[in-house]
Amino acid sequence: MKKTFCILVSFVLLLCMLCGCGTDVVQNDLWENALYNEDTELGTGGKTIILEVVAEDKSVAFTIKTDKDNLEDALTEHGLISGEKGPYGMYVKFVNGIEADYDKTKAYWSLSKNGEYMTTGVGDTVIDDGEKYEFTYMK
Repeated sequence: MKKTFCILVSFVLLLCMLCGCGTDVVQNDLWENALYNEDTELGTGGKTIILEVVAEDKSVAFTIKTDKDNLEDALTEHGLISGEKGPYGMYVKFVNGIEADYDKTKAYWSLSKNGEYMTTGVGDTVIDDGEKYEFTYMK
């Protein structure tokens, strides 16, 4: 009886340990679905902006030439971002093919301009020639 109880307790403890860390044990490489893994130049247009995508310990920079007026249009033109439309504009879930979905993994994309956190969404961000933007994977 004592032996059966010890085995049962050990099994329950093992099960608890596996459940507690299960989401961290199997984590895919974020960059495996990336559209681009090297710095890339895209488009032809009158304005040039730089977009740096940072996830984990890797980053890729895009030089984007466009005639679009806002950041969302300039980036979706080249398939660099996608997400869901909501009451406040686009909720960006994919950047360069890399997913950050808060509902699934508690991860999200942080948008900044020249290193400063943006208070506007991609659809409300008017772009000018020579600006630099960053999307950073946050978890």
